Amino acid sequence: MLPEACIANIISCTSPADIFSSSAVSLVFRLAGDSDFVWEKFLPSDYKSIISRSTDHQRSFSSKKEIYLCLCDSLLIDNAQKLFKINKLSGKISYTLSARDISIQSNHQASYWSWSKVSDSRFLESAELITTDRLEVNGRIQTGVLSPNTRYGAYLIVKVSKHAYGLDLVPAEICITSSNGRTAKNVAYLCCLDEKKQQMKRLFYRNREERTAMLVGMVGGDEKRREPKGRDDGWMEIELGEFETREGEDDEVNMSLTEVKGYQLKGGIVIDGIEVRPKSLN
Repeated sequence: MLPEACIANIISCTSPADIFSSSAVSLVFRLAGDSDFVWEKFLPSDYKSIISRSTDHQRSFSSKKEIYLCLCDSLLIDNAQKLFKINKLSGKISYTLSARDISIQSNHQASYWSWSKVSDSRFLESAELITTDRLEVNGRIQTGVLSPNTRYGAYLIVKVSKHAYGLDLVPAEICITSSNGRTAKNVAYLCCLDEKKQQMKRLFYRNREERTAMLVGMVGGDEKRREPKGRDDGWMEIELGEFETREGEDDEVNMSLTEVKGYQLKGGIVIDGIEVRPKSLN
C-alpha cells in the first residue's frame, strides 16, 4: 500500500467526486481524502474573502474539507445580497444575485413594486410587481469570480401569483452581453401559457400574434417557445441565455429581460433574483 501522503498527492489531481467515492476503498484513502492538502486544491482561490463577506463570518472551521462542505450548502455574502455556492461533486462555482442586487426599473416606487420577505426565499426581500407597462430587469457579474473554462447559464428566479395578469400576451426579450463583444438575444414568456386562454386571446388580439412573430425576428430568436420551468426550491426560472468563461479573463457579463413592446399593463410576477450556474449541472 502506498503511503498516505503519496495517495493524497495522487487523488488531489482527480475531482471532488472521485475523492468522496475513493474514501470508501480503505482507511488510508479516507484519511488521505480528509487532508487539508487535498481540499486546498478544490477550494476557490478567494475562499477566505468569501467567508469574511458572509453573514456567518465568525464561524470557525476545523479543516479545509469542512470549509468546502460549508460552501456546498450555499453562503449568504455581501450583506445577504448574494448567494455563493460550489457544486459538491465538481467544485464549480455558482452565484445567485438577489432582487436587491440587480436592477429592476422603478423598483423604488411603491405603486409599481412591493418588497417583502417570501417564506421559501433565502434572501431578506423579494420584489412583486404590482403594475407596469414596462418591465426591465438587469443583472451583471464578472467572469473572474466564476469557474474558468466553463459554460454558464443565467436564470431569472420568479413566481407568478394567482392574481397575475398581462404576463402571457407578448414574450419578453432576453439578452446576454459580454464586455468582450459577444451578444446573444432571444425571447421568453413570463409565465406558462394556457392554451385555452391563448385561443381566446387570438380572437381578440390577433395583431399581437403578428407582433410576437416580428419580435422574434427582430432579436434573432429561434422561435422556440421558452417558458418558466419549475425548480426544486419551489420557485420557477426563466433562462436568460448562456456564456463561457476563459482562464485568465475577467469580462463583465450583463443579463437582461425586457418587456416594453406589448404596451399592456402587467402584474403579479415575483422576482427573487438571477442565478448564474454551470450549464453542465442543470
